[in-house]
Amino acid sequence: MRILVLLGPPGAGKGTQAKRLERAYGIVQLSTGDMLRAAVASGSDLGREAKDVMDAGKLMPDAIMTEIISDRIEQPDCANGFILDGFPRTRAQAEALDALLDRKGLALDKVVELKVDEQALVERVSGRFACAKCGAGYHDKFQPPKQAGICDVCGSTEFIRRADDNAETVRARLSAYREQTAPILPYYRDKGVLVEVDGMADIDEVTRQIEHVLNG
Repeated sequence: MRILVLLGPPGAGKGTQAKRLERAYGIVQLSTGDMLRAAVASGSDLGREAKDVMDAGKLMPDAIMTEIISDRIEQPDCANGFILDGFPRTRAQAEALDALLDRKGLALDKVVELKVDEQALVERVSGRFACAKCGAGYHDKFQPPKQAGICDVCGSTEFIRRADDNAETVRARLSAYREQTAPILPYYRDKGVLVEVDGMADIDEVTRQIEHVLNG
C-alpha cells in the first residue's frame, strides 16, 4: 500500500503527476475539492455539516476535512493506496493527518514536493487555455494549436481561459502557498519522508523522478 502527499504551488503539475501515478500503481488521487463535493452530494450528516460551512463562506475546519478523508480512505478503491492533493496545507493539518493514519495503522510513505521557479510558473499558468468544446489543453507559448485558432483534436474555433489563470492571481496563489503550506516542509523533512523533485522539468522526467523515489 502506497500513501503519498503531493506538495507544490498551483500550476506545479500535481494533478498531472497524480493521474500518471494512479495509472501506474493503481492508487487513487484524492483532492480536497472532489472529496468535499462528494461528501455534500452524499447527504450524510458530515456532508450537511460541510455544506453549511461552505454556504457560509467560511474556511473548512480541519476536524471536518480530516473526518471526510477518514471516510474516503475506507472505500475499496483506496485499498492499494492513495495520493493526497491539496491536503495538508498547514502544520496543524499535517499533524491531524498523521494522527488519523496512525489510528488506522497506516503511515505516509513519501511527501513529494514539486519544486518550481516562480516566475517561470507564472508564465506557464497564465498562458494556459483550452478548447471550449472538447477540453483539449493548450498554451500560448509552449503548446499552441498547430493551426492558429483551430483545435487540433476536434476542429473547434472556440477557446476558453480560466478566470484565475492570469499573472496577478497566480502570484497571489504563490504567495499564499509560501505563507501557509511551505512551513510544513520542515515538519516532513524532520520525519524523513520529504523528497524534492524538479517540477520545472519535462512532464515525463518529473514522472521518472517520482517513480524513482517510490521504487527506490
